Amino acid sequence: MNKNDNLNLRLIDFYAEWCGPCKVVAKMLEEISGQLTDVVFEKMNVDEDRDSVKNLGITSIPTVILFKNGVEVGRKVGFVFKDVLIAWINDFRN
Repeated sequence: MNKNDNLNLRLIDFYAEWCGPCKVVAKMLEEISGQLTDVVFEKMNVDEDRDSVKNLGITSIPTVILFKNGVEVGRKVGFVFKDVLIAWINDFRN
């Protein structure tokens, strides 16, 4: 387990290289990850892992899924403002 897993929060950004909004969300998540160092941030290219995409029911990108202790606790689909993402993640940090 990573030392940053102390709250067991993991956020996965589902994206594709050809997706314009995905690039905007990725940049925001990079900035947020510098602020919320106790959350593990990961990225998954939907074109490279279609089985996971299917199993998780990803039908649109960008999609961001938040897991706590390995269980999905929420997801955001499409563009979301940075302050909304931070507030959403913070709801699960306590």
